[in-house]
Amino acid sequence: MSNAKINLDRRRFLGTAAMTTAAVQFTMAACTGAHASMTNSTNQPTMKPETNTSFGTLKQINAGVLSIGYAEAGTADGPVVILLHGWPYDIHSYVDVVPLLARAGYKVIVPYLRGYGTTRFLSSATFRNAQQSVVALDIIALMDALKIEKAILGGYDWGARTADIIAALWPERCKALVSVSGYLITNLKTWREQPLPPQVEYAWWYQYYFTTERGQVGYEANRHDFAKLIWKIASPKWNFDDATFERTAAAFANPDHVSIVIHNYRWRLSLAKGDPHYDELEKRLAATPMITVPTITIASDFDGAAANGTSYAKLFSGKYSHRIFKGIGHNVPQEAPQAFAQAIIDVDRY
Repeated sequence: MSNAKINLDRRRFLGTAAMTTAAVQFTMAACTGAHASMTNSTNQPTMKPETNTSFGTLKQINAGVLSIGYAEAGTADGPVVILLHGWPYDIHSYVDVVPLLARAGYKVIVPYLRGYGTTRFLSSATFRNAQQSVVALDIIALMDALKIEKAILGGYDWGARTADIIAALWPERCKALVSVSGYLITNLKTWREQPLPPQVEYAWWYQYYFTTERGQVGYEANRHDFAKLIWKIASPKWNFDDATFERTAAAFANPDHVSIVIHNYRWRLSLAKGDPHYDELEKRLAATPMITVPTITIASDFDGAAANGTSYAKLFSGKYSHRIFKGIGHNVPQEAPQAFAQAIIDVDRY
């Protein structure tokens, strides 16, 4: 295995070290071409987050093995932007980003990933699979169903990984990319074989919890409070109110939510099998494919010492820049909507 692969996955682990101290404090309190500019540092934007509260009427379309629920806004014939959420979040991460992009002339699509919100499996017999390639294929299927040939992709957490995969494997479908925390494509062998110091491993406590039967039962019973805890740990400076959280928490009532979340994290640790049908795609992803499309990567306080982006910059070979949003936690688009929207607009001009 190359040092590049090892270092890349170390960056993924180390990126969460920034929230380790916050996690400890919170828990204790609760108990008592050429690469362009590297790096543009951005303070918290002037637009107040949580200005908007809803998308209006959501749409639904059959795509692949799913009926996908999604928000749509903007100019019907404008350039298409697809925005992808993470866990434990939902489409409301983009509730303030979408109006900004719509006013700028874009057509914006924000889908619920499998296991969230109104997205449903079309068949009860379908494997509730959440391996990385399958989630990316869901978005390709959505683009096909909506007759979208190419789109600008933006995401964070699961959404960033999904966008990265599409940009890497199907660059003809990705006009440009905005990826929070950089290059997040998973190499299972590295995750299995490269343990890190205890303080860094501590940040992944929830993933280890999910590997147990107790963890699955616990998340099923307490998904609301569990998600709220993660929000507070991952974004210690974000003073979200109860209404903001509850709008997202409704998405976790999806009947497949727990199965999808548990499978995703167990699969990443090689404790749950994926579908052999996608082995070839996973093999290609394990080779750490280069991303060639124009890209802006974003880091926040969540990324800690890895915020400078140097550990993954070499994996983007097209026009590229990296931005740091200081004072912002993990849910970048919801905490910094104006700056995130500007990144989408800027990368479209590359």
